[in-house]
Amino acid sequence: MSIGREFKGSKIIVWPHYIDETLPRSKGRKIAKNKSVRKPSLEELKTAAELLNLNPIVENEKRYPREWLSPAGRVIVDKKMPKNKTLELIASKILELRRKHRE
Repeated sequence: MSIGREFKGSKIIVWPHYIDETLPRSKGRKIAKNKSVRKPSLEELKTAAELLNLNPIVENEKRYPREWLSPAGRVIVDKKMPKNKTLELIASKILELRRKHRE
């Protein structure tokens, strides 16, 4: 599935690069480093989006345009708030899940 006109304005594409604290903004990070996550996986993105009721759709075969040689995959979620706020909430949820997993 690719985002077509029927989804424009109602869905957001979330690439792992958008919330990866190891990447500079020039490589795709979209949120502040202190709100980002170290190397998020697609599974973590999906789980966090599910817990936030964002109805995630995982596309494993997609490649991030700036890094098209490395397979990254992406998650498409419902747009319920501005994109940056959505990304911050997903990153925050992943951090929370990682903390719980360590305990």
